[in-house]
Amino acid sequence: MRFLLDAEQAEFGRTLGRMLAAADTPAAVRAWGTGDSGPGRAVWRRLAGAGVFGLAVPEKHGGAGFLPVELAVSFVEWGRHAVPGPAVETAAAAVLLERLGDTDGLAGTWLPAIAAGDAMVSYADRGHGPYALDAATADVTFLVDGDTLRASDGRGPVQPSVDPARRLIRCAGGAVLASGPAVRAAAARAGDTARLLTAAQALGAGRRLLDDTVAHVKQRTQFGVAVGSFQAVKHRLADVLLALEFAEPLLYGAAVELAGGAGTAGTGAGTGIAMAKVAAGEAAYAAARAALQLHGALGYTDELDLSLWIRKARALRDAWGTPAECRARVLSAPAPAG
Repeated sequence: MRFLLDAEQAEFGRTLGRMLAAADTPAAVRAWGTGDSGPGRAVWRRLAGAGVFGLAVPEKHGGAGFLPVELAVSFVEWGRHAVPGPAVETAAAAVLLERLGDTDGLAGTWLPAIAAGDAMVSYADRGHGPYALDAATADVTFLVDGDTLRASDGRGPVQPSVDPARRLIRCAGGAVLASGPAVRAAAARAGDTARLLTAAQALGAGRRLLDDTVAHVKQRTQFGVAVGSFQAVKHRLADVLLALEFAEPLLYGAAVELAGGAGTAGTGAGTGIAMAKVAAGEAAYAAARAALQLHGALGYTDELDLSLWIRKARALRDAWGTPAECRARVLSAPAPAG
């Protein structure tokens, strides 16, 4: 089976890429890391206006329906341009709320706001870790602990991240919003969505790191020739390209599986998503290491925008499932019949 984007999906990605290229996202990332969320929220609203968050929201709440492939396309561009903020968590929270139904008006309150870009939401599942991304900046943080869903005000101790634009907060749970087996089932689908979109971000970040590194080695000279002409450099970058090319069909294949099971609980999409998460995360990390080394001393400077993607690639590798956790999920999956 071939997992290729159709013309409309590919053009959607290119349109988002052009929009973000004109938005000066590196400046927004640097401001976000200092606590100034204004530029980042401005980019966020532009993406919402293009319909990105509506791809995770049902039509009855102002969205386009749950479209995992289009979401993956969007989040590849999100990672390629290093847009800050809890975008993965907002989309995952939208999936959680939709799966729960309109419990006490939660879906009716938050899903239209998410689709319109008026709500920035953080989300954490204690089963995946104790920290909520950018909870202090978000309008609300949803916390799942076992079979209980709580709301939090986002206050709590901050855990430093390798990526300064990712502020991890150990939030205390607040009022109980829902409880029971339905919460756990909804959280499982939200977790799969978060892993898929984190993989998409990692793939986009890896693509950007490779593109910037190729451009650099074509310009940087040693012994009177471009270092990109050296066989060792070519092989290093070819290995990165192969890893990214291998991860891409896994990502879109997992998105297709998730779309196929969008209306049912307990589908087998999780294994494919775990495979995509491992492949994309490791490829992005390999791209970051190659970029750091092939840029030489420049790669170690905070002033160079490249550092924003290098740090993000390392953080995305472990977010919503470390490589070890995802590999364990793949290995524990039952063998296909026949």
